[in-house]
Amino acid sequence: MDFRFSAEDEAWRQELRTWIRREFGADWSGFRAAGGEEGEEEYAFAHGVRRKLAAQGWTAPALPKEVGGMAASFTQQAIFNEELAYHRVPGPDIISVGYVAPTLMLYGTEEQKRHIPKIIGAEEVWCQGYSEPGSGSDLASLQTRAIRDGDEYVLNGQKIWTSNAHHATWMFMLARTDPDAPKHRGISYLLLDMKTPGITVRPLINMAGRHGFNEVFFEDVRVPVSNRVGEENRGWYVGMATMDFERSAIAASGGLRRSYEDLVRFAREEGTTGGVRMDRDLARAALADVGIEIEVARMLSLRVLSLQQAGQVPNYEASIAKLFSSELSQRFARLGTRILGLYGGLRRGSPFARLRGDFAESYMQSVPATIGGGTSEIQRNIIATRGLGLPRG
Repeated sequence: MDFRFSAEDEAWRQELRTWIRREFGADWSGFRAAGGEEGEEEYAFAHGVRRKLAAQGWTAPALPKEVGGMAASFTQQAIFNEELAYHRVPGPDIISVGYVAPTLMLYGTEEQKRHIPKIIGAEEVWCQGYSEPGSGSDLASLQTRAIRDGDEYVLNGQKIWTSNAHHATWMFMLARTDPDAPKHRGISYLLLDMKTPGITVRPLINMAGRHGFNEVFFEDVRVPVSNRVGEENRGWYVGMATMDFERSAIAASGGLRRSYEDLVRFAREEGTTGGVRMDRDLARAALADVGIEIEVARMLSLRVLSLQQAGQVPNYEASIAKLFSSELSQRFARLGTRILGLYGGLRRGSPFARLRGDFAESYMQSVPATIGGGTSEIQRNIIATRGLGLPRG
């Protein structure tokens, strides 16, 4: 494994940094809402940035140029994700660009592929209809029904934890079209216009007070059969292919590295007056440990990248990177609140908050990191069976 970047790759990194400075200023440290509902302001800002990326032709680094993508190498994609995360610039919408567009490239009809330019132009926003109240990790047990009625399916059921459903114009979803088939069969993959009558979106507010998740209800929702991707009752395999379009998780380590630099600077410059609760020697040792862990997370991501460069498909290696980075984000958030002392509990908006209240926010926002995208338990099972060759329990 060669983790060094070529001169061409480093030139691409510098091009990104130059663009970020030009668009956001040399002292840019991330968006913070001026008032009102913070989540809505942040979403509006992020969507505006995505339109800027679209104007640059940078919305879809992985997709071919003939559909508006960049046809970037795996290395260039990783640099793109890492630099945006480090500089706290919102990247392309992962669900729309990272999941939907590649799936339609592989499995979509010509009519369905017409969504791709709108996705790349940040005109369409998509959400994912997979999880249900009784079907999370065991997704194949989903119960939302789609009954064929001529040229339409009649959809009834519920989805939950649906990220950005309140902003989405379209949903890609899995629904059961044959209730008598084995659970991994009898499922179809559907594209759903969110303006269709019979759809109700209700907010789920997380512990940080953010509205990112939703529950979505379907009552006699009519979906054209032409909106089915792939064969009827074979949607499970299309749905799993969608989830294969995962990244190397290098963006996670990039974001952590930026926050780590902020925390080290705080401990160094404000420690004596800022109320560092930990003993300074302990704080120094803890910061050294987590700094090493952040670099380990980056190396694990680069390992995934090296496999992709070699034309291989990462498997348990991606699970290792995901597991380590998600659990690290929680450990790091806890450490940050400890080092900040009494300031560690102050949230954004408080005039006394240090580091803009980022660590109190991260402490709460990192809780679902070990659930979303595959729980830590599932990742450990993958590592055990596919990486270590252990028998299934």
